[in-house]
This record gives sequence, C-alpha cells and structure tokens, in this order.
Amino acid sequence: MKLISIVVPCYNEEESLPLFENAINDVIKQMQEEHAELAFELLFIDDGSKDKTLPILRKMALKDKRVRYISFSRNFGKEAGMYAGLKNAKGDFVVVMDADLQHPPAFLPRMYNYVKDGEFDCATTRRVSRQGESKIRSAFARLFYKIMNKISQTEIVDGAQDFRFMSRQMVDAILDMPEYNRFSKGIFSWVGFKTQYIEYENVEREAGTSSWSFWGLFKYSLEGIMAFSTAPLSVAIFLGGASCIASLPMLINAIVKSSKTSGILCAVFFMGGIQLCCTGILGQYFAKAYLEGKHRPIYIMRENEEIYRSRHQAAGV
Repeated sequence: MKLISIVVPCYNEEESLPLFENAINDVIKQMQEEHAELAFELLFIDDGSKDKTLPILRKMALKDKRVRYISFSRNFGKEAGMYAGLKNAKGDFVVVMDADLQHPPAFLPRMYNYVKDGEFDCATTRRVSRQGESKIRSAFARLFYKIMNKISQTEIVDGAQDFRFMSRQMVDAILDMPEYNRFSKGIFSWVGFKTQYIEYENVEREAGTSSWSFWGLFKYSLEGIMAFSTAPLSVAIFLGGASCIASLPMLINAIVKSSKTSGILCAVFFMGGIQLCCTGILGQYFAKAYLEGKHRPIYIMRENEEIYRSRHQAAGV
C-alpha cells in the first residue's frame, strides 16, 4: 500500500470545509478505483481559527478515521501550518492544498501520475492568469517575481502555487530546513528535485473570504526577499556612492550662491536619509537573525484528533 497524506492548512474555513470534504472524497474514491494500492489520510491544520472550523474538524475526525487534525494554540500563520502538516504527515507522498477549492482536487490524479514512478519528485500548479484579482495586486505580484528572480539565486516560477504533490524524499529535505522565518515558495525551489508544472486558469474561492490582505502579502513578499537574497544589504554601497555624486552639485550650488546654511541643511538631510535607509535594511536582517537565535517553536499544538477522541470517549459520549 502507498499512503498519500493530504495536508490542508485552515484559518476560518467553516464555510469551505463541507464543500472541500465532498470534493476531496469524490477524488479519493476515483483514485482508489483506478489504483487499488492507494490509501489516504487527511491532515487538517487549524491555525487558531476564530469561527467554527475546529468543531467541524472534530466531527469529521469522529466519523472518518482517515481524518486527522492539529489545532494551534493561536494563529501562527500559513507557513507554520504547512510546516506542521509536513512534519506530521505519515504518507509516502504528501499533498499540500488549501481548503477553499482554489486548489482544485481534480488535479490530484494527474499529479499522482507524474510522481508515482519517480520520474518527478513533485507536481505542482502554476497560474497562467490572475482573473478575479485586482489589477494593482496582480501588478505587484508580477513585480515581486521579477525582482526576486533577479536578486536571488533561487528561481521562483511566476504563478507557482503552494498546491504540491511531493515525494517523501522531497518532504524530508524540506523538513531539514526548520528555520523560524519561513518562505515556502523559496524553500520548495531551493531544495531542488525534479518538478512538473501544471498550468491552469485562476480559480476563485467557493466560499468564505481570503485572510490575505494587500499589506499582508506585501510583508510576506519582503519576507521572501530577505530569506533568499542578501542583495538588499548591497543597497548601502550603491546609496553611499549615489550620495557622494549627488553631494557635488549641492556643494557647487552652495559655493555659487554663497549659501552655507542651505548647503549644509541639504547635505545633512540627504545623508541622514541614506543612513537611516541603510540602518533599516541592516536592522531587518538582524531582526531575522535575532528571532532565529531564540529557537522558538514554529507552532504550538493545543489539540489534535487523538486528544479529542480520548476526551470524547472518557466523557462517555
């Protein structure tokens, strides 16, 4: 038998979970009819949801032994959710996908066919359109990929998704990178392995609303840049050179107009801004190193299906 673990990070997905459950069960049934050797487990990661996500997962775990879940003590973020899922998945193959059906379960049979014989270590999807997104958000997303691929040695494919079907070998390689500040898109690419990309049109959520705001995505993109590139540190060198060049016209202007005060003020403000900018960049890298040095856990589990089942049985329900 070959076990496939399907990892599903969840945050406030009470509206999506029933739809996802029906869709994934249909696909699992289809795959088991075609491949008798397959077994499945569904591992949901409740990332400190504030709605009824956890009660729904409890009911699912009681009625279906294939369902497992981990509930965090608070919201740690999707990156922590994916890491927890990969760390606790038992499968020979591991799938990471969202509960909102923007990652269509119908792709799973095709992804398995790519990975099952070892020809590929990973099958993933790549959006070829951003239909349903605002033009500003789409423009910034494309700009991020362009910048990232210019300043980093780790290539990140534009439109690549977290929806991945991976071999156990690739998952173990990812788990060997237990860094606190995680950027999975970069980690997936950095570990290498042979990957097959499946192109598809963007799919909008079936239910609920996205927890990703524009500001949240912007901070996440900065996380990725600092996690996989030291290029921002080189900005100080270029800004220093630029400030020297820019100071010459100021000096000439001050001499010609005999205005020492204005020349000094311009120079002070200009150099002060450059120094603050460089200090801020250095501060961000030092902050990341500081958090890594604390060795704090990436997530804290409050409850899982085993704990809940034991409580349920002890209560005699």
